[in-house]
Amino acid sequence: MNKTSVYIHIPFCKSICAYCDFCKVLYNKEWVITYLKKLKDEIKERYMGESIKTIYIGGGTPSSLSLKEIEYLLTLTKIFDTRELEEFTFECNIEDISEELLQLLAKFNVTRLSLGIESFNEENLLLMKRTVDYKDVVSKMNLIRSNGFNNVNVDLIYALPGEKMKVLKKDIKLLLSLNPEHISTYSLMIEDNTFLSYKKVNNIPEELDALMYEYICKKLKKAGYFHYEISNFSKTGYESKHNLTYWNNEEYYGFGCGASGYIAGVRYDNTRSLSKYLKGEINSTDNLLSQESIMEYEMILGLRKTKGIKLQDFYDKYKVNMQDVFPIKPLIKNGDLIYEDGYVKINPKKLYIMNEILLKLV
Repeated sequence: MNKTSVYIHIPFCKSICAYCDFCKVLYNKEWVITYLKKLKDEIKERYMGESIKTIYIGGGTPSSLSLKEIEYLLTLTKIFDTRELEEFTFECNIEDISEELLQLLAKFNVTRLSLGIESFNEENLLLMKRTVDYKDVVSKMNLIRSNGFNNVNVDLIYALPGEKMKVLKKDIKLLLSLNPEHISTYSLMIEDNTFLSYKKVNNIPEELDALMYEYICKKLKKAGYFHYEISNFSKTGYESKHNLTYWNNEEYYGFGCGASGYIAGVRYDNTRSLSKYLKGEINSTDNLLSQESIMEYEMILGLRKTKGIKLQDFYDKYKVNMQDVFPIKPLIKNGDLIYEDGYVKINPKKLYIMNEILLKLV
């Protein structure tokens, strides 16, 4: 039986960030108890017994739950066949990190922590409705290390309204001083139905956004991080195995309110309505993909990886040549794509306009 991955969504937060359009609500103890029970029901109903290679518990803010609630949540992962588990990630906010939490996560074999830091700049944090203190982060990182966790991701959001290059440079310097194994960087997207969209905040000029992206790529590469996906950088051997499941267009379960999954050729989305989910009305959409659609996902997701897609792997998977299905050669000719060592990839100089290239492709 094939190995697959599991994503579990926890929609609860202690506060709502100004930029976030994920499925989330403010923490409510009564809702949490019911939610976790419904989550258990969904897992038992949907899970088909495959061997699980990665688990990712995200949100929302999973660490906003009480220790007792987190223990119940982690107990649910015992339903899965985890004998060949390669990676188990748990998302945390810095303020929630404690000796007790870390010991609990270790007890349930969590191997990787993902920390939402986003920025150290006061103006950026105020705009995002977040609070982060550098000294506290250093203290919590020391605590994380002393509890045996050696695989830590930190998130950075850049290109905020009014942000200058010197702010980004300082954020990168402070992030690197933490010596994480993995860094995820995201240019701010102002999404509908977020506080920033209601405030009618504007993005920074595209030219500055591109310069910031270029600086991040060069600086992190110089610091020894491998740029393996458009927004992600890691030390050797610390790429996110779970996220590579998505980018390799492999199948995975999505459990919880607002979660998405891809199982047996069907991409599905769970309801984003917490009230519906708590009533057991879990599923929102099912979409059985055609071969053509599956190949399009292969291109859209696979080209996010800086090494691109191996032509032989594409042929082995779909029994057709990639260039017979997609306009590869014209895009190589105009410099959008590069063919190298058997792989097709996006020109590194054009990664920041990746979406425009993908539109030409599919």
